[in-house]
Amino acid sequence: MNKFLLKALVFASVNIAVFADAQFRTRNRMDKLESFDQQKVSWGFYLNGNMMDYHINLNPRYGMDGNRNLVTSKPSYSFGAGLIGKLRINDNLDLRMEPGLQFGQREVVFNTQSNDQYQNGTLTNPPFAPLGLSEKDTHRQIKSTLVDVPVLLELHGDRWYNSRPYIAAGVNYIVNLQSNSDSTEDNLQQVFRSTTHNFAWSAEFGVQFYFNKFKLTPAVRGTFFMNNEMVADNASTPPYWSAAVSTLQTRAVMFVLKFE
Repeated sequence: MNKFLLKALVFASVNIAVFADAQFRTRNRMDKLESFDQQKVSWGFYLNGNMMDYHINLNPRYGMDGNRNLVTSKPSYSFGAGLIGKLRINDNLDLRMEPGLQFGQREVVFNTQSNDQYQNGTLTNPPFAPLGLSEKDTHRQIKSTLVDVPVLLELHGDRWYNSRPYIAAGVNYIVNLQSNSDSTEDNLQQVFRSTTHNFAWSAEFGVQFYFNKFKLTPAVRGTFFMNNEMVADNASTPPYWSAAVSTLQTRAVMFVLKFE
């Protein structure tokens, strides 16, 4: 399903290029939707494909064995959708709010069996009985359903015939509906816990194309979490999992198609 959606987005981008060529032909140089950007408030929706991954900073004791990283993350590809609300500030500035729903699944691998060497305890962890880690213990498939509410300040250039480039940046409030943050179980029971409420910053660039009936915007957006998402395991859990990670932060790159 995800591969099909990404292929559809690539197909759509090819069609955008064809449409853009038509926009710039001499015989089509009449401006379209001339008064659209003069509206104080406008609305729309968007579809996107995304690539999500984790940026991981490891605990030097439990997360590394010499120069070898014991915890790694594999990215995934998925999709999302949302609404657009735009407030015009002046001819070159707009304020946008784009609440949406993003889906993702990432894999985190904990190759931390070597932490058995700390079974007698350390200053930060009490003694523990070593476990023989199975693949189910070392691999975590982490599903995320994110309610993403970005607020972006958009700076755009002047229209060039029926197109207009822009850049935007802002902050996001993000709720992870599958965080498991309130669970009393932890990684010892194969339950990965992360924070529910998160904050991030985003940067975006794209080109707006004007057609007779609507405005179409292909764009690329990067979103980077600012807070540590890792919820620590219970105190009695051996240091194979959360103890190996100092900070865990989502990062995502999105290809977005906006319709206004």
